Amino acid sequence: MKKLFALSLIFLLAIGILSFSEDPILKIPLGFPSPPIPEDNQLTNSRIALGKKLFFDKVMSRDSTLSCATCHKPEYAFTDRLEKAVGIRNQQVSRNAPTLANVVYLDKLLLDAVNPSLEAQVMVPIHEKNEFDFHIILVAERMKKNPEYVKLCEDAYQSEPNPYAITHSIACYERTLISGNSAYDQFKYQGDSTALNSEERRGMSLFFNELYCASCHGGFNFSDQALTNNGLYESYADSGRIRLTGLETDRAVFRVPTLRNIAVTYPYMHDGGVESLDEVIEHYMSGGKTHPNKSSIIQPFQLTKEKKEDLIAFLHSLTDSSFISH
Repeated sequence: MKKLFALSLIFLLAIGILSFSEDPILKIPLGFPSPPIPEDNQLTNSRIALGKKLFFDKVMSRDSTLSCATCHKPEYAFTDRLEKAVGIRNQQVSRNAPTLANVVYLDKLLLDAVNPSLEAQVMVPIHEKNEFDFHIILVAERMKKNPEYVKLCEDAYQSEPNPYAITHSIACYERTLISGNSAYDQFKYQGDSTALNSEERRGMSLFFNELYCASCHGGFNFSDQALTNNGLYESYADSGRIRLTGLETDRAVFRVPTLRNIAVTYPYMHDGGVESLDEVIEHYMSGGKTHPNKSSIIQPFQLTKEKKEDLIAFLHSLTDSSFISH
């Protein structure tokens, strides 16, 4: 009996330890690594609640007409389906709004990776004249007049509304936007052999085995986060990463985007210049335009109509329906 009691106690302790080690806030999908979370901005329910309220609140823009969700709509995998985002006073932003899916795994932000953290990224749309055209201190002053925000900031950061609470709470919320329950994930990581049909499986084989897609769009997030040029144009209106480094080798260089939820995040490329997945594939089949910084991986190839359809079917299997109903 003593031995049985001891074994039972060990089992109960093991359950307790296991339960304690599981993150009760961030649900990490099978096949995904644990994401890095800054020591000074650990996730808590109160911080996420504050960040989510701010994300969807138009208090962030000068004329109270726009929120973060204006350009990052959950139903479109946190994009907006516009060629280029539209900011305050209907001014067009210079780039396509990227998805926020799995931004917790990005080590640098913006399409040319010039921003070092999600916390710092929050400042960009607030201060950009074509986006919110406001100032974060003035956002905090507005929040101080709202008792709900005063309480949320106190609960989250033991402070009154201030720039730190704004940037850090929104970053906390964005770190919860994890997408990893597509049909592909169910097939690959969750053991459901019926999750992909024959067309999608053929497309998967093309993607990983016959073509070079996975050279850049590999790994659990379908992106190696590399900074590269894919030969979209001979001359680019957007100078890309060179604006940070000043190096000619960084002219028209942009981050390789994730392909997760790609079927719902059109139009594509940094400037939204490609309308459909069919056009994306045609671009890569052509080998791209001549540009001094174009990646050597971009080479012309041929696909039959049937194989192209298979590849597109596989890309559609990367849609996470549970995420876009977030």
